[in-house]
Amino acid sequence: MPTIAIDAMGGDFAPDEVVKGIAQLSLETDIQCLLVGDESHIQRILNDCTYDPERISIHHARDAIGMGEDPKAAVRAKRDASILVAAHRVATGDADALVTAGNTGAAMLACAQHFTVIPGVRTAALASVYPRQTEYPEQDGLALLLDVGATVHCDATELVQFALMGNAYARRISKISSPRVALLNMGSEPTTGGEVLAHAYRRLRTVPGLNFIGNIEGNDLAKGKADVIICEGLLGHVALKMLEGLAELVVDLAGTAAREHWRWKLGFMMLATSVGRLRDLTDYAAYGGAPVLGFEQLLITAHGRSSARAIKNAVKVAAKAVRDGVTGEIAAAIGQL
Repeated sequence: MPTIAIDAMGGDFAPDEVVKGIAQLSLETDIQCLLVGDESHIQRILNDCTYDPERISIHHARDAIGMGEDPKAAVRAKRDASILVAAHRVATGDADALVTAGNTGAAMLACAQHFTVIPGVRTAALASVYPRQTEYPEQDGLALLLDVGATVHCDATELVQFALMGNAYARRISKISSPRVALLNMGSEPTTGGEVLAHAYRRLRTVPGLNFIGNIEGNDLAKGKADVIICEGLLGHVALKMLEGLAELVVDLAGTAAREHWRWKLGFMMLATSVGRLRDLTDYAAYGGAPVLGFEQLLITAHGRSSARAIKNAVKVAAKAVRDGVTGEIAAAIGQL
């Protein structure tokens, strides 16, 4: 079983929820977990939990980087921060992958500092998974969107590499033999969106073995048209946050309406199954986290508000990615390009 390093101090509810999640995981799987952070604090939380000590080890790190801290300044000032120490343990082979719910910028800088870029990769991509409709049998209920923040703008070559990395991840994790790959754009025409996107479109059509279906627009994101959607980081980040915000809005409006008037409450009861399904679909705790792709080592980033359940599932995703050889699949794809 792989060993997963966990940034115990990262996240809005760290270290309590992080440690509780790992304690639960130790009773359910054979995954070896390395908790990195304030050792005495971690041990106090474990003492109040039921867990398997054979599955959990602790590595002390005296500092932590907060969610609101400037990533560059914090990484420079806190050399013994838990995310940096955890990344170093992965880089030296003491663990096979890293999971954090902490400061994403700091996590990306920790990877850049300690991990090795896959040969040929121009820039790493921060991916995210989100729920959507499905259109064909056995299609994964989660789509993969990248980049969502590691870049601001990028060129056509980087977009093509994002497509190959996302395709490899979906093949291994979602078990889709030929994922549908699309380019997020402002129209479906091949020449739409400026020279960079038009150039990327032309190149994506020629990549052997890539099931490129063309451009999709923002209103297609919630549909099952594509399994992997690629874009620049600025656009991806905005799209992802809008999807999250709309989902939360719908659920909140439904609950508010049910409390304000008996007719609305009756209607809510009639739609309770559908609203409950929407709530389940938008529950990030169910899928745990998403990868940073482009390094020989793997980082899974979990939502900042991750609960114990979310952390547990993020570690499961990391272990699955290690077992299924995701980084090797990406390296092979980039090498062929």
